[in-house]
Amino acid sequence: MFQPDLRSRKSIYEQIVDNFREAILSGLMKPDEKLPSVRDLSKTLTVNPNTIQKAYRELERQGYVYTSPGLGTFVEKAEARKPDGTRKTELIETMSSCIAELQYLGLNADEIKHIAAELIERKPS
Repeated sequence: MFQPDLRSRKSIYEQIVDNFREAILSGLMKPDEKLPSVRDLSKTLTVNPNTIQKAYRELERQGYVYTSPGLGTFVEKAEARKPDGTRKTELIETMSSCIAELQYLGLNADEIKHIAAELIERKPS
């Protein structure tokens, strides 16, 4: 588990969301794997339970987890994930900016496509 950085400009809730999202995207957390209970994670991180609950709700809104009443919160299967339109738009804008910067640095379209293909191959699907 991670420790929130109290000096970070990101709120603790955002750090929790980012850490779980990274664990899910990297394959460290598998589909249907149970997340720690709000109470347990709150004690482990010494963070207010409302902060943990807010992070779990955000992860659910983004499609990374689902909640079963009485059972807990679990990692969503990739096939069931529905991308959040706002987040998708933000990521496309980020990609667009990165591509523009790579072109500014002198890379052509084929080189950028090759880099993108290599990055896609590295990531678990």
